[in-house]
Amino acid sequence: MTVSINIGGYEVMKDKKKSFAEKHGPEMRAGKEAIEAVLREAKDGKLTCAKAFKLAEEIGVPPSELGLAADLKDISIVKCQLGLYGYGPKGKKVSPASSVAPNIKEAIKAGLLEGRLPCKKAWDIASENGVGKMDISSACEALGIKISRCQLGAF
Repeated sequence: MTVSINIGGYEVMKDKKKSFAEKHGPEMRAGKEAIEAVLREAKDGKLTCAKAFKLAEEIGVPPSELGLAADLKDISIVKCQLGLYGYGPKGKKVSPASSVAPNIKEAIKAGLLEGRLPCKKAWDIASENGVGKMDISSACEALGIKISRCQLGAF
């Protein structure tokens, strides 16, 4: 069964499962340019995390606005650059690191908010230490630390 809902001023057609737009109140709006970019670049109802960040930079909006635009148009964000979601049926790509360098462990622990590492901080730690983003999420997996506050709003 397909249902039509109006959220944030946008008509969303959905089959059975909950719409991404439903996590936002009806007053939520994304800029026209963000909506157009998401619709233009999404393939088969999906937009990669990397492409969303590139689009946000190109049109000069924060990544959160691109994420909101994707949600309001019910576009899935896939292939998280931290490897946490959007990789087929299994969902995540990241696995625990076999060991964690002391400087990485220290940076992660210093960056925790409410016991979790914000996505942006994970990216910063990767950049500051010259390692890949997934290296940081792998370290977090090994340390039993959850990453939170996705910059696109996916989690």
